[in-house]
Amino acid sequence: MRLLLAAAAGLAVLAASACSAPAPPRSAVPSATPTGPAVLPAPTGVHPVGTTVLHMKDTSRPDPWNLDVDARELKVTLWYPTKQRDGRKAPYMSPKESELVLRGWGIGGVPDDTLSKTRTNAVKDAKPAGRKLPLVVLSPGFTRPMSMLTSLAEDLASRGYVVAGIDHTYESYATALADGQVAECLACDSDTDAGFGTGVVTGRAADVSFVLDQLTTKWDGSGLIDRSKIAMAGQSIGGASAMSAMIKDTRIRAGIDMDGTTYARIPKNGFSRPFMFLGSAQHVPGGAAPTWDRDWKLLTGWKRWIVLTGAEHQSFTDGPLLAEALGSKPSYGVLPAARAIELTRAYVAAFFDQHLMSQRQPILDKPSSRYPEAKLCPETCGQS
Repeated sequence: MRLLLAAAAGLAVLAASACSAPAPPRSAVPSATPTGPAVLPAPTGVHPVGTTVLHMKDTSRPDPWNLDVDARELKVTLWYPTKQRDGRKAPYMSPKESELVLRGWGIGGVPDDTLSKTRTNAVKDAKPAGRKLPLVVLSPGFTRPMSMLTSLAEDLASRGYVVAGIDHTYESYATALADGQVAECLACDSDTDAGFGTGVVTGRAADVSFVLDQLTTKWDGSGLIDRSKIAMAGQSIGGASAMSAMIKDTRIRAGIDMDGTTYARIPKNGFSRPFMFLGSAQHVPGGAAPTWDRDWKLLTGWKRWIVLTGAEHQSFTDGPLLAEALGSKPSYGVLPAARAIELTRAYVAAFFDQHLMSQRQPILDKPSSRYPEAKLCPETCGQS
């Protein structure tokens, strides 16, 4: 009983975000037992995937959350094409990170290291392959570690992208630092403060610009990256941060906000770089999250607004897959975890393929019989 109640509570945490428009309460029907370690679906591209972790320290600014630290330290996970198919698969997260994330979600009754046993597809520290590849930066939701976007990152890398996922230190329940310590969520004590969301996206924009400086000039593998083809995507406040980062840094050519209420204000004369909103039902026009309505009018370049029928806030992450592994399943007709990952991968990749690789993608222009859950707004939103 302890497991069932805790898992239900944890799923409620997964379904909402401190930095998103409010969602209706949800109940959960836990399965009898956890299903064992989660297994991320195989990437869909032609390239094997490698991954490595970098720790970067920005000495030009203090940490915004830890007043005892005079430099901003970031953990950056890279995924990229490789020729190496065999080798040790990278851990999803460390046992300590798993323990802290489960604690943050309020889930007990399962081994503390459960999430660290999640099975990934990328080979740890494999040698990168390729040259002049597009770069995609990923930013996770508030309190979420970057690992929760691993299935998306692996897929993009298999399609020929270098992917840089940023753990924004002290904004997640757990971030492993270079010295082996694991930073916890100091920002969680401030999430009800006035102006909190605006402050977070401003800080994350600075994180992104610093990471771009390091990757394109100082990283050993910087020769892999085509500096003229850089884009960004994020989930929840990570998606809102994509907008903020693009406004501040012109190196970012295109961006995607996955189900995140926006905070950065677009200039009144508009914003012309390609941008896509990809969200759940709370983000339909005139819905519970009105910032997309406001910003849509100011997007003057290529733009799309797509809502996935049956999606919830965490459908754009590995969250539903992890919830199933913990023994919890939603009690109503949301997208199955595997289908949510498939849809997210398809539309995110299509956007980047079109705007970074100049490959036209019909699913961005009209409804697709293969992906009937995807509704193009405002034209087909709400249609069955």
